[in-house]
Amino acid sequence: MALMITEDCTNCDLCLSECPNNAISQGDDTYVIDPNKCTECVGHFDEPQCRTVCPSDCIPNDPNHAESKDQLMAKYNKLSAS
Repeated sequence: MALMITEDCTNCDLCLSECPNNAISQGDDTYVIDPNKCTECVGHFDEPQCRTVCPSDCIPNDPNHAESKDQLMAKYNKLSAS
């Protein structure tokens, strides 16, 4: 399941450099996560790095982009091949 950033984001910039897939970018009001690039760090780390550094606890699962670990790994493999 891809992650999302809620309106509780304080734009602290900590998550931006932590994403190994460059899935996080600045949106209009807060940072946003591209669900096509987010693998929840599967293939890179044991847990999503953006969540580990977020002081606002504003990065939940995105219910609109449910994916299994196998699907996330397939996405990681596809992104890594590019």
